Amino acid sequence: MNDVFGDAAPYWDRLESAAQSLLRGYGYHEIRLPLLERTELFKRSIGVETDVVQKEMYTFDSRGNTSLTLRPEATASCVRACITHGLLHNQRQRLWYRGPMFRYERPQKGRYRQFHQIGAEAFGFVGPDVDAELIFLSARLWRVLGLENLSLQINSLGTPESRLVYRERLVDYLNAQKKLLDEDSRKRLQVNPMRILDSKNPDMQEVISGAPRITDYLDEESANHFGTLKTLLTDADVAYTVNPKLVRGLDYYTRTVFEWETDQLGAQGAVCSGGRYDGLVEQLGGKPTPAIGWALGIERLVELMQMADSAIDTGAPDVYFVMVGDAAMQVGLSLSEQLRDRLPDLRLWNHCGGGSFKSQLRAADRSGARLALILGDSEVERSVVAIKPLRSDDAQASCSWGELGERVAAFLT
Repeated sequence: MNDVFGDAAPYWDRLESAAQSLLRGYGYHEIRLPLLERTELFKRSIGVETDVVQKEMYTFDSRGNTSLTLRPEATASCVRACITHGLLHNQRQRLWYRGPMFRYERPQKGRYRQFHQIGAEAFGFVGPDVDAELIFLSARLWRVLGLENLSLQINSLGTPESRLVYRERLVDYLNAQKKLLDEDSRKRLQVNPMRILDSKNPDMQEVISGAPRITDYLDEESANHFGTLKTLLTDADVAYTVNPKLVRGLDYYTRTVFEWETDQLGAQGAVCSGGRYDGLVEQLGGKPTPAIGWALGIERLVELMQMADSAIDTGAPDVYFVMVGDAAMQVGLSLSEQLRDRLPDLRLWNHCGGGSFKSQLRAADRSGARLALILGDSEVERSVVAIKPLRSDDAQASCSWGELGERVAAFLT
């Protein structure tokens, strides 16, 4: 688990602000979800035999002997909230969320045991149009953030019924190759054989490449759904690769699954993943409701933004107020509030804690401010403020207190 501060924090702000703006623009409404849920929620949704439930969840018993879990992902929580509050009764929903998730796994670059996600979920939309819209939204976010070289992989898992047929063919194939399977794959063969296709073990790749392709076993409706999605992506100039090995690690996915990947963050290259989960609402006690969503990893995208040296707002002030002496402090604090009233978006830092004129001016320069306002005994006596540009050779000037807002606004524009 890690702290976020200093130079990294503006990148988090930039990512969260850009995502919030785009999600609102696409019609998604924010929902804030609890960190803790009953453990049973994740066992029923993610799947008892998955690695997440078996190995990675932070689970404990509460005082009432109720098993609780720090959320490892938020889709199940979002579905639970929709059912609890009746949000899906004769209505569709576009929702988004953000916040920390928790998984006990091996930390690596951009991946921690407490990690943060932004996610979007759409409920009640049965066609591939909303699949495409969610992918378009993510692609637009990369452009807004100035991120390049992200590749989109897509696949279709079909319906649970068609997947059962595929599973039988896959198990037959893998049993014939059993001597070549690694230990993890042998364990998965009986409980979750499709997860073998997601193995990163180089020694397994030849076996995996020869496995039956799930897209060859799709039912007609799923095949048409997937075909239309591919057409929509092509029409919008969103490049993609069909990856038959993309199966995702959670049991609730159906039909469309997708991942945005990078080769700049090591072996674990996914930065945004999602797909359809048309049966999950009913599985958790609601009425049958088609649904699809994605979640992006904030830490991983921040790493990419820093590598790309994306233009970032560092948070430096516009104005730094130097106040030397008790009288200047008293007047200066009042003037700074008047400036904030006059210019609501102004970033104005007051120098608090005293200090000499030279030390305060050095602090003003280190802050990155474009302008220093200087107030000392002499200026107080004359009811003026000295204005000193810090990032240009323009001369220092003075103005009356009544003119200060107008002069600062003119300088900054």
